[in-house]
Amino acid sequence: MLAKPFSLIFASMFSFAVGNVISITLPSLSAVASINQVEKIARLSESQQQERLFLIQTVNQLLRDRNLSTAEEQSRLFIKKFPQDAFGYFQLGNVLFRQDKPTEAIAAYQQAIKLNSRYALAYNATGEVYASQYRWQEATDAFNQALKINPEYAQALANLAQVQWEQGKQQEAIASLEKVISIYKSQNQLDKAQRLERILRDLKRTDDPSVS
Repeated sequence: MLAKPFSLIFASMFSFAVGNVISITLPSLSAVASINQVEKIARLSESQQQERLFLIQTVNQLLRDRNLSTAEEQSRLFIKKFPQDAFGYFQLGNVLFRQDKPTEAIAAYQQAIKLNSRYALAYNATGEVYASQYRWQEATDAFNQALKINPEYAQALANLAQVQWEQGKQQEAIASLEKVISIYKSQNQLDKAQRLERILRDLKRTDDPSVS
């Protein structure tokens, strides 16, 4: 029996859906700042920190407003002012991905990783770009790298599950999703866990029609 396309089942839950509109999740500052990054930010003057925060908020709002050309301009301004700040390149990658510029987006994410080798979000974002191009092995490698840095990174593991399903590895995908649900429950994100449990039941029925 042919498996139901995973991207259709997961379209409302995850940040990439092959063949559909790409949706970038805008991370909080606490989510993207490694210890090294926090130390770099702490060395900025108060006015520099305020300017940095203003530029980040500006780009995020422009992304929400779908004003992508201006968002790119502001992202590049951020990089010009803070060239050693990995977040600037990560944010630029998000903007470029939204503009359907996958090669440039990957280059931006890779620059972020060059500045911060433990940037799990940048690895995950790179995987999302590869997945949107059906480059499953490269996507798998990127998601696994994100998970190597942070084994509890539920979004990266969920993305990996989607790639596994797209490759016909249904049992691996289901096992990955079961772990994602466990992570969400441990983080008290019960709404996400419950939604995933419903999706998982659908997947199991698809993979094995005898499952009720």
